[in-house]
Amino acid sequence: MKLLRYLANLGYGSRREVAALIEDGRVTDADGAPLEADARVPHAAIRLDGAPLDPAPGSLFLLHKPVGYTCSTRDAGRLVYDLLPPRLRARSPIVSPVGRLDRDTSGLLLLTDDGGLLHRIISPRARIAKVYEAELAQDLRGDEGALFESGGLMLESETTPLLPAGFEALGPRHARLILHEGRYHQVRRMFGAVGNRVLALHRSRVGGLGLGDLPAGQWRVLEADEIAALFASAG
Repeated sequence: MKLLRYLANLGYGSRREVAALIEDGRVTDADGAPLEADARVPHAAIRLDGAPLDPAPGSLFLLHKPVGYTCSTRDAGRLVYDLLPPRLRARSPIVSPVGRLDRDTSGLLLLTDDGGLLHRIISPRARIAKVYEAELAQDLRGDEGALFESGGLMLESETTPLLPAGFEALGPRHARLILHEGRYHQVRRMFGAVGNRVLALHRSRVGGLGLGDLPAGQWRVLEADEIAALFASAG
């Protein structure tokens, strides 16, 4: 792809604005030589004002989402895009969340502008495990594990039962769930079905990926081996 279009697609401005950057000599190769608008240069070799470009197209981002941020481009209030470089929202195609975490849920959120990768991750066929930890309003009854693991739990307004979900009691009002699907507000509705209420919810893992020591509100680009690990635990 020619440089002018490439930079515009990465969100560095309209084609007219990018053309002005190039004409002003602000877009160079790694050695500082100015580049032409029709040049075809590898991503890693392009510099703008001497700095490398944002992550390349097709990257998979891992974000530690805090409570209070919405996975949307339009909702009022704080958005997950506020935590990312502004140009990622302006990309064509846009960097989109891979699935969603609601405003009141924290934890691991993936984002990408690679539509094929996004659909591969969220496809029911992938059966990628998602691990959640929930703080509850009431003590566990003791039968939640058997019910959630049965594959027979039917949520209100649903027409098919949930897939079996892993369950571990971590305390009287603290539990870990492992899901292989992603229905609307699923964890909250599961506990609602047994007469309980989720006070706090955190997603700690997706497939073979965890947050590690990544602080809340921070993000990083995943390496190829980490993307492979994401799928390695599927099934």
